[in-house]
Amino acid sequence: MMYQTYDLYSRTAEMLNGFISISQQVLDHPFNPYTKTILGKSIRAALDSAYHHTKVYDKQPFDIKTTIINGETVGVTEETIVVKPFCNLIHFRQDTEFQQPKLFLVAPLSGHHATLMKATIERLVADHDVYITDWLDAKNVPLSEGTFGFEDYVSYLIDFIHEIGEGSHLLAVCQPTVQALIATAVLAKAEDPCTPKTLTLMAGPIDTSVNPNDLNKYASSKDLSWFENNVIMTVPERFPGAGRKVYPGFVQLTSFMAMNIEAHIKKHKDYFGHVYHEKEAKQESHRIFYDEYFAVLDLNGEFYLETIDRVFINQDLANGKMTYKGEVVDLSAIKNTPLHTIEGKNDDICALGQTEAAQTICTNVSPEDRLHEVFDGVGHYGTFSGSAFRNRIAPSITDFIYKYN
Repeated sequence: MMYQTYDLYSRTAEMLNGFISISQQVLDHPFNPYTKTILGKSIRAALDSAYHHTKVYDKQPFDIKTTIINGETVGVTEETIVVKPFCNLIHFRQDTEFQQPKLFLVAPLSGHHATLMKATIERLVADHDVYITDWLDAKNVPLSEGTFGFEDYVSYLIDFIHEIGEGSHLLAVCQPTVQALIATAVLAKAEDPCTPKTLTLMAGPIDTSVNPNDLNKYASSKDLSWFENNVIMTVPERFPGAGRKVYPGFVQLTSFMAMNIEAHIKKHKDYFGHVYHEKEAKQESHRIFYDEYFAVLDLNGEFYLETIDRVFINQDLANGKMTYKGEVVDLSAIKNTPLHTIEGKNDDICALGQTEAAQTICTNVSPEDRLHEVFDGVGHYGTFSGSAFRNRIAPSITDFIYKYN
């Protein structure tokens, strides 16, 4: 009943949001004599905060229209080239004849939409021909489309790699580093010509037994039935995916917020002041961040539970017990795909060493084709967004890819 209760709250808040919007328009009317008074500005700030706390946050657009290549502005067109029930493959096609390395960017399926990586794409598209997984909200996927589990995720990646074609480079961020490594091993063992030319893994849970943090300890302290009974819920009737078992986005968002609640409270207090003092630039920055941060999606229940079991409780990949379609995944098959692992020194979600573990378990990658980097002053989100990513991490990724392209 929790999902149904939240849905009722959400619809009530949405109606309230409309009344707040009308109140804002009245207060901001140019003929309102109270707008610029101390009381008026205080009410305006309060209404603005209330508006954003009752707003329904939908998926944001990528909205990437141009990039700079060799000093020239080049148009970028967003194209959906593969449609699947739980994910689409998007290509950011550049309007140029200049050939750049094909880069398949695997976005996390862990609560936020792929648009969370907009800044990642904006930086990488200047030097690469970028493709990305655009995961869909499970509450909008009808039951007739079937289920989606851990191995389905791997199969999706393999299908997308085949669609992109030979000579592509694979980059996975956070949660999908595990599936990206499995997909690469499967393709390598089959001697598939579409095996990635390079594999870059960033801030991912390859082996969560290494330097376990609070999240890892929490996950490993519970059995699978606890997660199934406490966080898996049924999609309400009004959605296309009614009846589907999911890990709801609003539960995930609550967890995200709780991890840094003091920081979020401070940001919203500061935002009140920015509205009161009419600091438009700071208001816009706050809105852009939270419009994306609050836009979450539901995960299919089977996928979530299998991920918890295989990755966080049993560490199947690191222990050599990971299977795909009934066969043990052979990581030693990866021989001709150079491996690049990246970690943020201040990462509080994926601890230091957990991504680097890929360097140990991929035994047949030659020493000269390996690179592991730890970036000082970088947290989890900083590995794929922000100034550190733009100025330090992205150039390193590009150098590694161009070395083997």
